[in-house]
Amino acid sequence: MSTVYDFAADTLGGDKVALDQYRGRVLLVVNTASKCGFTPQYQELEKLYREYQDRGLVVLGFPCNQFLQQEPGKAEDIAAFCERNFGVSFPLFAKIDVNGAHTHPLFAHLKKQARGVLGTQAVKWNFTKFLVKKDGSVYKRYAPRTSPDSLRVRGDIDKLLAE
Repeated sequence: MSTVYDFAADTLGGDKVALDQYRGRVLLVVNTASKCGFTPQYQELEKLYREYQDRGLVVLGFPCNQFLQQEPGKAEDIAAFCERNFGVSFPLFAKIDVNGAHTHPLFAHLKKQARGVLGTQAVKWNFTKFLVKKDGSVYKRYAPRTSPDSLRVRGDIDKLLAE
């Protein structure tokens, strides 16, 4: 069976990154957007990253423009926006599709392993979050409305970091 470590993605800077480099870490993979009602979650994601990174958590942000064109900017615009407004220091990747014919292979895998409401695979909106165990297997999916800083998400991260 595949794990997230079998995939690669391009960074905002255009470098290809093998996700295998995160082996042994807990990952929170999120499709993001700069002009979404959930955009303030960038602040919560950064807070989690700073608080937990020394214990092994990595947040991975994947900008997506599929939901009402809420991520229209170019890579440099996205990077500047995230840094200026939220001090984002976690890894950000190139803009991708999370649904449809051009779905990034990582998100195809994540959606298959952790289905949404009523067993659906489709990502419904920006800031859908996938929590990945240290072995690269997908642990859980969280809806966009679920705060990254919620007790539920924090509890799951603590559990996986302790394993």
